[in-house]
Amino acid sequence: MTATVTRGSPASGNTGSGTATAGPGKPARRAARRRRLGIERASTTPGKVRLIRAGLVAACLAWGALAALMVSQHASAAGEAAVTSEPLSLAAQQMYQSLADADVTASTGYLYGRTPPFDFRQRYQRDIAAASADLKAVTAASGGSAIGPHLSTLAADLPVYTGYVEDGQTYNSLGYPAGGSFLEVASDEMHLTLLPAARDVYAYENAQLAAASARATGLPLAVVTLAAGLTVGFFLYRSQRWLSRRTHRTFNVGLVLVSVAGVVALIWMAVALLSGRADLLRATGHGSTPAETLAQADIAALQARGDETLNLISRTGDTDFQAGFRTAQEQLAALLSSAGSQSAASAAGSVTAARHEASSWFAVNQQAQKLDQAHDYGTETQLVIGAGQDSAGTLFVRLETDLDAAIRADQAVFADSAASGSGAFTGLVAGVAVLALAMAAGCAWGLSRRLAEYR
Repeated sequence: MTATVTRGSPASGNTGSGTATAGPGKPARRAARRRRLGIERASTTPGKVRLIRAGLVAACLAWGALAALMVSQHASAAGEAAVTSEPLSLAAQQMYQSLADADVTASTGYLYGRTPPFDFRQRYQRDIAAASADLKAVTAASGGSAIGPHLSTLAADLPVYTGYVEDGQTYNSLGYPAGGSFLEVASDEMHLTLLPAARDVYAYENAQLAAASARATGLPLAVVTLAAGLTVGFFLYRSQRWLSRRTHRTFNVGLVLVSVAGVVALIWMAVALLSGRADLLRATGHGSTPAETLAQADIAALQARGDETLNLISRTGDTDFQAGFRTAQEQLAALLSSAGSQSAASAAGSVTAARHEASSWFAVNQQAQKLDQAHDYGTETQLVIGAGQDSAGTLFVRLETDLDAAIRADQAVFADSAASGSGAFTGLVAGVAVLALAMAAGCAWGLSRRLAEYR
């Protein structure tokens, strides 16, 4: 009689329920299946290699995205400062100066009698045309920003001002005293409405330029990006050391190429950031900032000249005009001193000459004020608008010429330095992205070759 093997008996080789199976084959098949699926335990060398590969690929891609974002922000801000913000700031500045110069020109022309010199009339018309053109340029680029109300004020009140001036010139040409009254009303319109609005527009555009320059030269995100790059480099170095000890091979070609690409990316970024930042800081410190200071000095000079001529037009001995001149004189002296320490070498000579002309003009104005107190208006008028080398008019023209030359020199410094600073980032965004992708691909390729040896 044949022996029967009872289910669950030792002879069956199975202590559990169910039909007996070949136990020793299961672990081998399970291990083979796990190897085919690539899910070896992390405790094994292939599992660790896979984890390192995934970590390095993710780190390279994440750092590449961060680096591209950082470079893109710096490049965009540098381009905005050089191409958008600075031209708008310059347009707002020129609009302010043109309005102030138009007012002074109209007032000074009145002192020449019923028929002012033709060049004064031309200069006034050029100033109004330039101010209108700059107003249109700033308005077109404003896009409904915070300066919208100020631009609307300028657009609405500029024709009012020119209307008063034309009425004053008409009455003056006919010999009516009302011409002076219209010019005084026009000057009040300029100083109480137009110039404050233009000043606010200029302040806003200049703040936009300063903000763009600050973003282009900012360091926080750049430092974080470089630190993250060094961290990825350290992780890559430790991975190669570990892999070398485990595989007894000194180099992994893929990881070596990754290291080279990372070093190239870091050096490229560091050089671009440092050189671009240096150029942009020079553009601001020795270009736009002193140009702004000189523009303010020019506006103070125009204010003082306006008070000087309006005092003669009114012939009232009003102390407000003299007080306004002294205030503008103090501002002008302080601004020229500040600009002298900020401006580039190309503008230094013009700033020095402007300071000399301003001092001479102030001295002549003191003489004019003494003549005004003595009611010697004829001599005072010749001293203020005469063509002599030592007249206030001649000295003021020289001062304006020197200030204009210094402003142009500083603006040229900004344009050159800003272009160089913006150019430092050319191609860097694409370059960093390509290098980061190459690093990720190199990590995947280099470590996959090692994993293939375990199959």
